[in-house]
Amino acid sequence: MPEPAGTSRRVVLYGNPALRTKSRLIGKITADVVRLFADLKVTLLTADGVGLAANQIAETLQCFALDPRGADIDHKPYCICNPEVVATEGKVENEEGCLSLPGLYDFLKRPELVRVKGIDEEGKETMIEATGLMARAIMHEMDHLNGVLFVDHLSPSRRKMVGGKLSEFEERERMCE
Repeated sequence: MPEPAGTSRRVVLYGNPALRTKSRLIGKITADVVRLFADLKVTLLTADGVGLAANQIAETLQCFALDPRGADIDHKPYCICNPEVVATEGKVENEEGCLSLPGLYDFLKRPELVRVKGIDEEGKETMIEATGLMARAIMHEMDHLNGVLFVDHLSPSRRKMVGGKLSEFEERERMCE
């Protein structure tokens, strides 16, 4: 079955309730889920990101898209659903951003290596292992699926410093609803 073309969808901003909603497991790969995969990949490529969780396009289902090419890995974009972290190693601090908080970046510690099992786009169990930027992107998207944003990991003082920017995102999101 050929993959649907997919549609670029609006990436919701900080303040949208979908970003704070714990995502639901995907029971089976239906035509709607295949369409969601295609939309996630097209939206991710349009936004020029490395990862995009379904919550970020207001779909509260357990899946996300990754574009390894954003981390200089020669592999086409793909989706994983019902992901579960099975192992992490090390910690590394690096700058992180989010398509739902455009232009806001901060430093966070994340695992240096992650192993995640889940379901691939064909409905088969898969295991992915990633390091560096891809490991960071996977953990960032895993947070999204649990209603957690990278700014939630910031210290209270740092979070207070970005509070004005967060309020701006909330206002922009309200105008889009």
